[in-house]
Amino acid sequence: MSESGMPPGRTVDGPGRRLWISDEPVSEPAGLWARCHERRDATGHRPVLFSWPSSHGATCPLDEVDGIDLDAELEGAWREERADQQEPDEDGLLPPFAEWPGLAPPVPASPATPDPDRVAAAVVRRLLKRLDDCHLVLVPVERNADIPAVVGWGAETALGRLCALFRSREDRFGARVVAFQGARLWVSVARPPATAGHAAHVALEHFLTGTDTMREFTPFAEYAAGLVGGHVWEFWWD
Repeated sequence: MSESGMPPGRTVDGPGRRLWISDEPVSEPAGLWARCHERRDATGHRPVLFSWPSSHGATCPLDEVDGIDLDAELEGAWREERADQQEPDEDGLLPPFAEWPGLAPPVPASPATPDPDRVAAAVVRRLLKRLDDCHLVLVPVERNADIPAVVGWGAETALGRLCALFRSREDRFGARVVAFQGARLWVSVARPPATAGHAAHVALEHFLTGTDTMREFTPFAEYAAGLVGGHVWEFWWD
C-alpha cells in the first residue's frame, strides 16, 4: 500500500479515457471502495469492484447512451418479446403485462429515505461474502451508471440500453452500480419498490435486459416479490 493509501496498480487506455486497475486483488476492499467513492468528485473517478478484471468486452461511447430514448427502447424490446412468445407460459416465467406500461414510477427521495451512497457502501460490505479476489477499478465517469460502458464490461445484453436504464434508476431509485464478477453485475438500491405492484413494474424492466437471473429459473411473480424492500439487485447473463 502506498503513502496515498492506494495499492499498486496500472492505468489502462479506454476510448478517450484511462482506467486505473489494481495489480492484485485488494485487501479490505469495502473500506478502499468507500474511501475512493468519497473522493470521487476530487479525483473524477468512481470505484467498482471487479473480480475478473480481464473480462472486458466492447466499450460503448457515452454520447451513444445520451441519445437513447429509454422508454421507446424498452417498449420496442417488449414488443419483440411479445412477438416471440409462441408457447403458453405454464411456469409463470413471463411478465403478466398485456401492454407496455411505460417506465416504473420513481420512489422520491425524502428525509426518511437513506442516502444512496451510504447504501452503496453497505451493499459492498455485504457482497464481499460472495465475491472472491476483488480488484479495484477506478473509472473516469460522472455517474456510476456509466461504469459498464467505459470499462467495456462484457455481457449478453445491449450495453448502451443497460447504462441508460441504470442512469434512469439512479434518478428513480437511488441506484448505484458497485461490482462485477464475470457476467454478473450488482447494483445497490437506496429506494426500492415497497409494493408488489410497483415491484412487478420494476421487474419487467429487469426482464427486458435479458438477464438470466429471472428468465431461466424463477417465476416472474416470485422474482418481483423479492424486489420489495430489497437494497441489492443482481443481474446475470450467460
